[in-house]
Amino acid sequence: MTTPLKLAVVGAGVIGRHHATVAVHHPDLQVVALVDAIPAAATSAADEIEAMGVTRPVTTSTIEEAIAQTDIDVVAICSPSGMHVQLAETALAAGKHVVIEKPLDTTMPRARQIAALAAAARDRGLVTSVISQHRFDPASAAVAAAAHDGGFGTVTSGLASVAWYRSQGYYDSGDWRGTWALDGGGAVMNQGVHTVDLLVWALGRPVEISAQTGLLAHDRIEVEDTAVATVRFAGGALGVIHCTTAAYPGLSARYAVYGTHGSAIVDDDRLAYFHIAPDAATLESASTTSNASAVAGAVDQKGDVVPPEHVVGGPAEPDHFAAGHGRQYTDIVAAIREGRAPGVTVDAALVSLATVRGLYVSATLGQPVRIDDVIEGKYDDVVPVVGAAAASDTATEGATR
Repeated sequence: MTTPLKLAVVGAGVIGRHHATVAVHHPDLQVVALVDAIPAAATSAADEIEAMGVTRPVTTSTIEEAIAQTDIDVVAICSPSGMHVQLAETALAAGKHVVIEKPLDTTMPRARQIAALAAAARDRGLVTSVISQHRFDPASAAVAAAAHDGGFGTVTSGLASVAWYRSQGYYDSGDWRGTWALDGGGAVMNQGVHTVDLLVWALGRPVEISAQTGLLAHDRIEVEDTAVATVRFAGGALGVIHCTTAAYPGLSARYAVYGTHGSAIVDDDRLAYFHIAPDAATLESASTTSNASAVAGAVDQKGDVVPPEHVVGGPAEPDHFAAGHGRQYTDIVAAIREGRAPGVTVDAALVSLATVRGLYVSATLGQPVRIDDVIEGKYDDVVPVVGAAAASDTATEGATR
């Protein structure tokens, strides 16, 4: 029997406790330490872990104390994003594998620092991964696989749309909500980041982005509640990003991929539609209609691709939120034991973060932005401004009256 990897969780807030709970129920992980600058938070989280019938983890207020006091294989960083660099550096320097909760960071300079640390650690056999649990959802994974292996033919376009609703009270509930410094952004960075990541994963390397943002339905916040963007990818495909927290009463998060031989739609992590043309005759019959149901042979294949609990309308997957993190931890454990790269690398997370940052830069400057320029730091000094294009139009109109 393989010995479980020993896990230390840094940050005993909601997401840190979630990581700890997932690890307790994972056969290849054991929670041995909980770290939080507020001792009472770490103690409370340890009480919860002990109540699950497992050995009580050590509690400390710093990662250095945890490393000194107990044997640790993996450190899960679940702290505020601005602390990720320092914590990752400490853990990697101590020879520990690292898991970073999303986002990688909210700034490109710090994100690049983490990427450099991870690259150096990789040469020493250490694994660094960033949480992007929806890449491990069977529905999303099936769509990405079909896009990558040519099942959809030439992928022509894709969609990442998050149409959710957040009340004014949601933003008023914490001083940090809706701020650039602590929230990192609005509807895109907070609510849409996972769906944007899935689009980038499926369609490949993003090359250029053009965007507009707006603050249309909320007060007393700095960030956007609505954003739209178009993205050009290296393979030629075009993507659309749409994120809002002003879509009452709150609708789905949709991820879609469209190609010359097939297409698919994922709604709220479940497969809503999936079809790959079985033969040339099906493709030919489709050329005369815009309605998939009228195309001979164009049956919806979603039920053949994933289990029923991952299909829209099927039975619910037990504890879906925990299951996603659990699947990613399984991949991380395997990467450590097999000496391979994890399914989600820091470099991949950096590209997704750069896409979001590029959206904000484009909307602020009113021009297309190349993603490589964002990654390389060309726009590090750009301070995001919501609705910059609309403000410019208003100023121009006033000047011409």
